[in-house]
Amino acid sequence: MADFTFYTNPMSRGRIARWALHEAGADYEQQIVEYGPPEDRPEAFNQANPMGKVPALVHHHGEHNHVVTEAAAICHYLAHTHPDSGLLPNDHEAASYFRWLFFAAGPVEAAVTAKAMGWEVDEEKRAMAGFGTYDLVVDTLDEWLSDHDFVCGDRFTMADVYVGSQVDWGLMFGSIPERDGFKAYQQRIQARAAYKAARAADAKLHAEMTNG
Repeated sequence: MADFTFYTNPMSRGRIARWALHEAGADYEQQIVEYGPPEDRPEAFNQANPMGKVPALVHHHGEHNHVVTEAAAICHYLAHTHPDSGLLPNDHEAASYFRWLFFAAGPVEAAVTAKAMGWEVDEEKRAMAGFGTYDLVVDTLDEWLSDHDFVCGDRFTMADVYVGSQVDWGLMFGSIPERDGFKAYQQRIQARAAYKAARAADAKLHAEMTNG
């Protein structure tokens, strides 16, 4: 048995987790989850994540099976369980690592979703929404990435898998604006061998599912 069972669909946030798996060099086997009612999904997946969301990761650790959901959590867990991969932050990088990992999982995700849904937050309720405004979130992230090659400075860490995925998808689907800082960052992450391998694996899987 592989160390990890990876529940995914190639047209989902599972693409983030697959990239993280490849960056970490993790030993995993994939289980495809089709969209549809719970009875059409693998029972082991329903037990692992009753919400029915992918990705979900099960770590077969000795006599224990540890379930991790939420793409950002999966990213950090893989870095944590593969310390020799060099993807964890050092003491001076930890603040930036956790700041931007959770910024992308929180304010960026919320702001982009609100914009896509056409949800307008009244000015007096912006503090309640948590992300303030879409423009404020985008400007904040842009300022950081324009001054740093990667989330923690000049070195790639696992936080870049999650933040990089948000920027990569945002530019591809138009949910974040095309700015020089974002585009340069996208080029840096797309040049990584693990990124290319993970994307190729998902493209192959998608083609197989589409063509039957």
